[in-house]
Amino acid sequence: MSFKVDKDTVIGDIMDADETTAEYFLEMGMHCLFCPASRGETVEQACEVHGVDPAELIAKLNKHFEG
Repeated sequence: MSFKVDKDTVIGDIMDADETTAEYFLEMGMHCLFCPASRGETVEQACEVHGVDPAELIAKLNKHFEG
């Protein structure tokens, strides 16, 4: 699947593209993943709230989408 994640990608769009990416968000402590507010956050916003380096999460997600 061709999907590219960057710091401005909305979490809801990532989850809509592939729900199995939930594990990456859960692993960073984002357990409210399916609530409407979190689905509207960008990767950068979510990482800031949870104290995670966005570059690390972006790399994991893009690797996932690359196959």
